[in-house]
Amino acid sequence: MKGKRIVILGGGISGVGAAILAKKQGFDVFVSEKAHISDADKNRLINADILFEEEQHSKNLILNASEIIKSPGIPDKADIVKEAITNKIPVISEIEFASRYTDAKLICITGSNGKTTTTQLIYHIFKQAGYNVGIAGNVGQSFALQVADNKFDYYVLELSSFQLDNMYEFKADVAVLLNITPDHLDRYNYNFQNYINSKFRIIQNLTSTDSFIFCADDEQIQNELSKKTINAQMFPFSVKNEIPNGAYKHKNQIHFNINSKQFIMENSLLSIEGDHNIYNSMAAGLAAMINNIKNEEIKKSLSGFTGVEHRLEKYIKVRGIQFINDSKATNVNSVWYALQTINDPIVLIMGGTDKGNDYGVLKDLVKRKVKAIVALGLDNQAIFDAFEDFVNVYDTKSMHEAVKTAYQIAYEGDAVLLSPACASFDLFENYEDRGTQFKNEVRNL
Repeated sequence: MKGKRIVILGGGISGVGAAILAKKQGFDVFVSEKAHISDADKNRLINADILFEEEQHSKNLILNASEIIKSPGIPDKADIVKEAITNKIPVISEIEFASRYTDAKLICITGSNGKTTTTQLIYHIFKQAGYNVGIAGNVGQSFALQVADNKFDYYVLELSSFQLDNMYEFKADVAVLLNITPDHLDRYNYNFQNYINSKFRIIQNLTSTDSFIFCADDEQIQNELSKKTINAQMFPFSVKNEIPNGAYKHKNQIHFNINSKQFIMENSLLSIEGDHNIYNSMAAGLAAMINNIKNEEIKKSLSGFTGVEHRLEKYIKVRGIQFINDSKATNVNSVWYALQTINDPIVLIMGGTDKGNDYGVLKDLVKRKVKAIVALGLDNQAIFDAFEDFVNVYDTKSMHEAVKTAYQIAYEGDAVLLSPACASFDLFENYEDRGTQFKNEVRNL
């Protein structure tokens, strides 16, 4: 370890957490951020006696690293990353690094949609059952910071494709794959198979004592599984077919069966609505059963979970109009789920940084359920091209303008749904900022 230099690219939540853990482990640590580092993160680095730079990447301070920890937002095609690879410097993720320094059991969740809800639902079940558990990854604090500051027995980790891309020796104890639909194709050379390969890294290094929970109804997952040999115990879930060892929906009940342990729960007892949340609840229930949480505890937690902020969050009604914050819907399939769930006439606010979206899958639902679209973004042409032939589309450039426009269009009994299908970075810091601004503007109507 002596003399080993760890360089962290990125000075946000992930990078600062990795830096603090690396410092605690006795490494020579340096953080490099091409943009601005927040005052709070600067103070954490200063207090930990960690050197850093911002608004530049100094090659002489980076390319002498023994190992580089790359924040997930930085693509592999970034010049400094390509130079590091050329110089044969290992480039890993914060998750990979942090996993070296914990013996906790890791329950890891990925998927194109529903992973935050499922992650928080699993955490809720474990917490309610009295387990010593942390939640991290693509939600909450960084995994590395929690490993540095806490000693949990279990971690529930939401993992994005970007985090999975730079994980090599990492292994989950329970791997959960919810679904795979096209997303982030701009990051994967517009090749869907590249994105599929990234998602399937969730099963890397699994052994016969580990568990793999997956959706048996997902065509992409099933196609990929036909090409692979999986070492782990397999627990599929389905709303279409009976599953002998896993979970399935039959009529108005969810059946859980794991290695002769079983219980049945009425759909109506689930606290979160929509067919997609039946999938999320099945995955969460299976993860809990695998870890020996009692059936009654699981049932109680599935009934008491209150949902996730920015995900189909029914905010308030104004003049009889229900405003719904679904800012976390950053891809087309998430919007599809949202539209399917809502039965009132919808004024849909959508738009942002397009990731190579195919809006075709939304057209039938939009025709049936959406009375108008309010496009919100710096460049809304793709939304006009996709929908203006059969629904009125309004062009807006700020959240204030978008909410005001939607409010003027909607009537009592309608729903105004913010469900963007796009990343937020053209006008907002992130999806949380977008959702918070939406709620603030609604509150000010």
